Amino acid sequence: MNRPSLSRRALLTGAAATVIGFNTTTRTWATTGDPTPGRISPAPALQGTLTTAPATRAAYAQDFGRLTTTTPYAVLNPASAQDIATVITYARRNNLKVAMNGQSGTGGELESHSNYGQAGVQGGIAVNARSLNRIHAITPTNATVDAGVTWAQLTDAALTQGLTPPCLTDYLHLSIGGTISVGGIGSTVHKHGLQADTVEAIEIVTGNGHILTATPTHNTELFHTALAGAGQVGIITRATLKLVPAPENARVLTLHYNDLTTYLTDQQTLLNDGRFPSQVGEILIQPTGRPPRYKIEAVAHYNGTTPPPTTPLLTGLTPTTTETTDTTYRDYTYRADTFADTIKNLGYWNAPKPWLSLFLPATQTHTFLTETLPQLTPDDIGQGLLLCYPFHTNKLTHPLAITPNEPTAYLFDLLTFPHPDTDPTPALTRNRHLYDRAVQLGAKRYLVGAIPHMTPTDWQTHYGPHWTTLTTTKNHHDPTHTLTPGQNIFP
Repeated sequence: MNRPSLSRRALLTGAAATVIGFNTTTRTWATTGDPTPGRISPAPALQGTLTTAPATRAAYAQDFGRLTTTTPYAVLNPASAQDIATVITYARRNNLKVAMNGQSGTGGELESHSNYGQAGVQGGIAVNARSLNRIHAITPTNATVDAGVTWAQLTDAALTQGLTPPCLTDYLHLSIGGTISVGGIGSTVHKHGLQADTVEAIEIVTGNGHILTATPTHNTELFHTALAGAGQVGIITRATLKLVPAPENARVLTLHYNDLTTYLTDQQTLLNDGRFPSQVGEILIQPTGRPPRYKIEAVAHYNGTTPPPTTPLLTGLTPTTTETTDTTYRDYTYRADTFADTIKNLGYWNAPKPWLSLFLPATQTHTFLTETLPQLTPDDIGQGLLLCYPFHTNKLTHPLAITPNEPTAYLFDLLTFPHPDTDPTPALTRNRHLYDRAVQLGAKRYLVGAIPHMTPTDWQTHYGPHWTTLTTTKNHHDPTHTLTPGQNIFP
């Protein structure tokens, strides 16, 4: 049937019939020819599309963690920020929830890369970030991009001009809007902070349906509560991010350790003198009866064909063994792709993954690790890894990126890929136990992991004095609590 007006406005579409609106009586979508009685709220006019097709809704029901199922009523493919504003206004009027969904990944394997339903919106409207995927401008100092652009897309575009984002996640195929909404941590956090700390401006659609621009000097409170704010005050639709000159090559030094104290001492030495632009660490869990091993991966950048000599870079360090490799800067930034391909080929990618991400106070890191590591087995890690490395907490400039009340913290990132037939329930129980113990020691959580049974008291403890900032800004910009319910901060 020829419906030029519907085509032009790109109205809500279903699998078999045109959806004309939301039935607020039955809490279902009403379609043409549907005799179901009730009050119909007419579908909004959009430039993009809003679909209720079962296959599409099912694709947004799970995330990377594979630990929850939250099926939306509909999925919005926005053509602009205005479409998102329109849908948020519509959702508020009809008591629906809305959440942005990064749909990250490569090829046809796209999904939310939240781990425990954080981007889920059960019975609400999921917004496909991939529909906003334009790089608007790249200058010698920054880039302006839509929220659905991935870090891989921006990195490659910037590299063609000899530039790079200063802070990159290990896995680059994540949406920029998604990572800056929770923080975005990577190997240069000790130099540049989180990815959110490299943002100069954002365009954001608030829970009131307002499209606003926020910077450090304009709509300042909104700027600082949207970045690393877990999507609670608005949906970021565009961002301007810092760029820096890109090096050509990377000398990667892998330092191995047999004992925890030496490992932490050398980590702290490298952090304090800042000799490497990239610094991470990993704890290698051994079979029962064997102590863990540790390694630091430190990277020096250089241009041309002559790498920096290794010996001066190791001054004052006492690793058991050292390995040195050279690679291009781009290949190093994409290093996680090989790991991801291996995980996929082994069949672990789509299995449940109960991750745990914590920020530990440096003074308590040895205690926490000494207590925790004996509880972990190689089967707990599976094909995954356990990252652990330090950063200065003052590098994190947004108040809702909560860190321990110390000058230095350690990321404890339990990125498990258990065997595909493993029941995740015991691991979730373990995560909760480890979280509770970490909090006793002054730790904070990074919001991407899987910690069950978070209560309002837990969240108030997590945010501490910033709880008032979050709740006040939430109630101002999202008074009906329409946005991002999957974080479960405001049940």
